[in-house]
Amino acid sequence: MPRVYIIDVTNRDGVQTSRIGLSKLEKTLINWYLNEMGVFQSEFGFPFTFHETNYLNANLDLAEMGVLKPIRLEGWVRALKSDVDLAFKLCPQIRHLNLSISTSPIMLELKFQGKFSFASVIKSMQDAVKAAYAQGAETVGVNAEDASRTGIESLIEFGLGAKEVGAKRVRYCDTLGADDPLTIYTRLKELAQKTKIPWEMHCHNDLGMAVACSVAGARGIVEGGQDAYINTCINAVGERAGNADLLSVLLALKYASGFKELDLFPPEIKLNKIWAFAKYASYAFGLPIPYNQVGVGSNAFAHESGIHADGALKNRRNYELYDYEELGRGEPELVETGRMITVGEYSGIKGFRNVFGNLEVEFKNDAEATRVLELVRYANVHTQKPLTREELIFVAKYPDQAKKIMTVTPP
Repeated sequence: MPRVYIIDVTNRDGVQTSRIGLSKLEKTLINWYLNEMGVFQSEFGFPFTFHETNYLNANLDLAEMGVLKPIRLEGWVRALKSDVDLAFKLCPQIRHLNLSISTSPIMLELKFQGKFSFASVIKSMQDAVKAAYAQGAETVGVNAEDASRTGIESLIEFGLGAKEVGAKRVRYCDTLGADDPLTIYTRLKELAQKTKIPWEMHCHNDLGMAVACSVAGARGIVEGGQDAYINTCINAVGERAGNADLLSVLLALKYASGFKELDLFPPEIKLNKIWAFAKYASYAFGLPIPYNQVGVGSNAFAHESGIHADGALKNRRNYELYDYEELGRGEPELVETGRMITVGEYSGIKGFRNVFGNLEVEFKNDAEATRVLELVRYANVHTQKPLTREELIFVAKYPDQAKKIMTVTPP
């Protein structure tokens, strides 16, 4: 039976969000958390952009080393042969790409200013796919930007054109969040049936329905006989009103009344990793988790009303659909209230070794400790905030890759 896969786009669409961003070290930790969760693929950046080159190549090194494995690291480029050529020039190790081009009449007219016909869109896409495979790509997906405002017959033609040149799937981009769950279900089922290629859901939250549209579209794809892929972002970050929230999508697949019998929850996903991941992403982005955020908000398992509190105490199933322990919640969190030694850009070796000793990290000698201290200093300059436990451990365990990630050389 066809199944559902998760492709997280936090490190591409999430970081495009206005007024927020991540350092390259933080993007690397996002990939690490996604891998720990069992997410199928991370859209980890833009391989045709110079400032991402070292970060991307260092993460590809980590994948080769088995640190970021089995997750796939996939780059986003425009569906232009020139973009593909530059991507492989800058990141020769890259093996997974998504190629994007607009397909709707309104964007052909207003964005491309009439320079592209629909036929030339398909040709550009096909030429880019061929170029990617010729240079060593293992998988290529193609993106129909603004698919929700593209006619169904045009999308079928686009999908068949992608399939003809070996694309592994087609991304249905609800770029403006304009779709609704019923419409998107019907459209994706027809697209899957008529193209016989997997489709991928990419939904924005402008109408507050990104998660609903994502899972409804995925159901349509599966019922149309094809594997479905859903794009997500941690904590629902993303352009404008955000993208489909990673945890909300997973919980909908597992617990929503119309989905749980379909058994569409990806079996490799470890939900108990999400609590730590959500907190890290909140810290890295500088965005507090809303009180009412699904699963990880501070009120997600809080009860005050007398009737609700009484019911929850009698049996949690009265007022809780799923268990907080399943999400990695429930353990007490310790907060230091006495002396605290931290590591920053001005730290010395004594305090540094004290901090890493508490993290149970040992160094072979003073030279190794001094080198890692210098990298940690640079990392604090790089992130402009104190490093988390996981970041400190990463720098100590993978100093060569950490140095590469934090090195940005203007062209």
